[in-house]
Amino acid sequence: MPRTCHDELATTQTTPADEEHQITTWEGYVNWRNRPALKGGHGGMLAASFVLVVEVLENLAYLANASNLVLYLSKFMHFSPSSSANIVTNFMGTAFLLALLGGFLSDAFFTTYHIYLISATIEFMGLLILTVQAHISSMKAPTCSSTSRNTKCEELNSGKAAMLYTGLYLVALGVGGIKGSLPSHGAEQFDEKTAQGRKQRSTFFNYYVFCLSCGALIAVTFVVWIEDNKGWQWGFGISTATILISIPIFLLGSAIYRMKVPTGSPITTIFKVLAAAVYNTCFSKTPSKAIVSMNTTPSYATETSEDEGGHFKETASIQITTQNLKFLNRAITNNPVHPILECTIKQVEDVKIVLHILPIFMSTIMLNCCLAQLSTFSVQQAATMNTNIGSLRVPPASLPVFPVLFIMILAPVYNHIIIPFARKITKTETGITHLQRIGMGLLLSFVAMAVAALVEMKRKRVAVQSGLLNSTKPLPITFLWVALQYLFLGSADLFSLAGMMEFFFTEAPFSMRSLATALSWASLAMGYYLSSVLVSVVNHISSTFHHTPWLHGTNLNHYHLERFYWMMCVLSGLNFLQYLIWANCYKYKSTQPEKN
Repeated sequence: MPRTCHDELATTQTTPADEEHQITTWEGYVNWRNRPALKGGHGGMLAASFVLVVEVLENLAYLANASNLVLYLSKFMHFSPSSSANIVTNFMGTAFLLALLGGFLSDAFFTTYHIYLISATIEFMGLLILTVQAHISSMKAPTCSSTSRNTKCEELNSGKAAMLYTGLYLVALGVGGIKGSLPSHGAEQFDEKTAQGRKQRSTFFNYYVFCLSCGALIAVTFVVWIEDNKGWQWGFGISTATILISIPIFLLGSAIYRMKVPTGSPITTIFKVLAAAVYNTCFSKTPSKAIVSMNTTPSYATETSEDEGGHFKETASIQITTQNLKFLNRAITNNPVHPILECTIKQVEDVKIVLHILPIFMSTIMLNCCLAQLSTFSVQQAATMNTNIGSLRVPPASLPVFPVLFIMILAPVYNHIIIPFARKITKTETGITHLQRIGMGLLLSFVAMAVAALVEMKRKRVAVQSGLLNSTKPLPITFLWVALQYLFLGSADLFSLAGMMEFFFTEAPFSMRSLATALSWASLAMGYYLSSVLVSVVNHISSTFHHTPWLHGTNLNHYHLERFYWMMCVLSGLNFLQYLIWANCYKYKSTQPEKN
């Protein structure tokens, strides 16, 4: 017999013992021993602080090599500038794309706690392989002492290249798992049913980006200097030791962490709802019954509302399907063709949320394609210029120090001055919405590409005027000109990354939060891949019409990099315009009422 509303309400009745248990424990969360997490004993800012410290070490270990890797590949492994750039973008793209795997496993089968420990171990193994290769000369490419930029040196043989790629992609797998689990693990420590908990979570994401920058600062100054002056074996060795140290530090917080209980594959839910909607639309003989339950069979859910005293409380409410994406409502039927296609209203609404998030996600890919230039062509530009500041020689790979320092200054200012001021002006809890923050990042990336094109035009003009087009000598122009594009792109990264992570975590269904937060890193991955694709497409088209590809050869001074940057500027502008359309149409999942 079908269950009535009275029957469903009866099943929700709880005993005094159950109510006391719910008051003292976090529903849906466990501790590291897989026991119910206790309120007052698990979670909070102290637990999240361990995540922030670990992120400093993790990003130091990763970025110390990624920021300088393009020079290591070109100088010591003898790859061409464009090949080195593509290897780096593919490596970094793979690392960030694998964050989706880490997020998926955290939501479906494991906890964020376990995924971090497994991933950190894998990254340690990859870094160990790279350290050994950098230390033993016979495992690297033969030495090349040519003084001409047009001379091609002997590249790695297949065996040495296999070792290089094995180490790189073990690191990529480990980094992906960490990026897919660590931000969510920190965000899970806060009670989102209170205004204080939500504000603390917002603060966590701001300081997560701050800690990313702290690790990056050490990586692009101290470790890069070590790599350039003492040898790459020392740089890889420092990264290896750092990721190893991060594991016991993470374990120190075990007693106070709370972890979301895995609820099964969110991917399965998405495909089930889509398949049921398609089947009931195309093959159902009685389509009128396909959405009967939408109006006649209410399901009960828990919502958070604010009472007169400004406190948030849980109340029972009837959940019904929304009228957007009506096609998916057809997935709900009283008589599914197969039990596996039976969908609840909550599952349908969760899939709708995911589909609404995707256009925002797609709009951020172009921004991250611009950010990819910081690790590739921008470093190579700086390497051809005068990198001295007074008597101090600055390694080209240390250029990111400028946006890193700016982020470290701006992040606390944003959190403690700009956001409180915006809250007073707008009378809202967030002050500046997540989508507004992402939009600011997209706009800054457009400006950065225009600046990059102008700087490259100036650099090439100096190379021609000084007669150093084919020389390995540094050009008589300071590398601080390139720092301008780093400054704009660094600012764009601050606004967009923290905004994306908080937006995806907050808006995503509870069962998909780690996977959704990993979309922030997947956007970076696709940006790096798009950069590689654009380089290949530009070279193919330009070689067809002009015989000489824009971005090909061993001499950067013969590249038409300024044209590439202008193209990126135009694409960024068009991307920003289409983002405005999606952002304007987006309706936030839930907005809590606030006291004026």
